[in-house]
Order: sequence, then structure tokens, then C-alpha cells
Amino acid sequence: MEVANRYITIKNQIEGEPKESNFELRTLALDISVDPGSNDIIVKNLYVSIDPYQLNRMKSFSSSQKAIGFAAAITPGETVDAYGVAKVVASGNPEFEKDDLVVGLITWGEYSVLKEGSMFRKLDPLGFPLSYQVGILGFSGLTAYGGFFEVCKPKKGEKVFVSAASGSVGNLVGQYAKLFGCYVVGCAGTKEKVALLKEKLGFDAHSTTRKSLI
Repeated sequence: MEVANRYITIKNQIEGEPKESNFELRTLALDISVDPGSNDIIVKNLYVSIDPYQLNRMKSFSSSQKAIGFAAAITPGETVDAYGVAKVVASGNPEFEKDDLVVGLITWGEYSVLKEGSMFRKLDPLGFPLSYQVGILGFSGLTAYGGFFEVCKPKKGEKVFVSAASGSVGNLVGQYAKLFGCYVVGCAGTKEKVALLKEKLGFDAHSTTRKSLI
């Protein structure tokens, strides 16, 4: 059985701030059956994480592209892979069955084909919304938790400064710090982002520049 798999790709390498014109929606016919003897798994994508490191992958060059496998450069026209949640629609892998949930590297598209050796695993959501897997239980959440509690090792009552505080990692660091009992100062790039820190995230002090906090 074939389906029309719509996916997003980049038209060209991106330098500077990304724009809608840098991206393109394409459609490709995809057979959602698995050949006998194949270990491929075909999944329907449910949630995908749009992470800051993806922009470096879209540049013509970035040192981070060689840091780790899934941070490699993205070629214009190819599917963009990213961390996400999906449901199995067909499987040649005996460890995965139809309707199983998986979490790992999928694509910016409606369907993904997961090859043996790819980074993914079966998911038990434990009652949490699936969207949490690309947020607080995903890359950003684990980075924020590990950076704050395991690296910074804060003490209650200490002052914590968070740069890029409205971002996917920074906003969680600020909330962890507040819950832990710290005085939290956040810096963000625009007045709208600062308003988010003040009105929704509960930061104690906030500014669009570091200088105004001194």
C-alpha cells in the first residue's frame, strides 16, 4: 500500500536567521508495507521536536556538525531528521508490533522509515502526554535538568542567572531553580520574551540585556 508522504526540507543552506522561504513542503510516494526478511519499521509521526541545534545543521558549515552523528549537516532536498514520537504502522522487526509507540530520531514528515541500528526505542508513556517526550522529557528537558542539578549543583537561596531564558532549555532551568528555592534572574532577547519570563515563568528579575541587570 502506498501513501503520499509529505515532508519538509530546506531549499538551500541557511546563513543567519531562518525564513519561511528557506523551507519547502514536498510529497513522495511511500510504500508502507515491509518486505519479507527486512528489519525496517515504518512509523506514523505524531510529535517532532524543533531544537536549536537544527539550525547549525542547516548552515553551509558549523563545527557542531562533526561533534556527533545526529548533528551532521542537512543536505537541501533531503528529509530533516529530528527527535520525536511515532506509532508503528508496519514492522519487520520482531521486537516491534503494529501500534507500538516509539521515541527517537524520526523525520519532519508524516511518515518515517526506521532502519536497524537507528536511534529509537519502544516508548511506555507512563500516563504522561506524548508531547512531553519532545519537551520536558526530551532533549531540552534532560539538558536543563542535568545542567542545573548535576553540573551546577545549586543550593537553596542562591542567585541563578539564566541566559537565553525564554528558550527551550533556559525556561526549564529557570523553573527548576524557582521550584528549588533559588532567586532567578533571566535574560532574553526581546521585550516579548522578557514578558514571558515575568508573567508566566515567574522569574524574579529579567531584562533584554545583561548590562541592565548589573
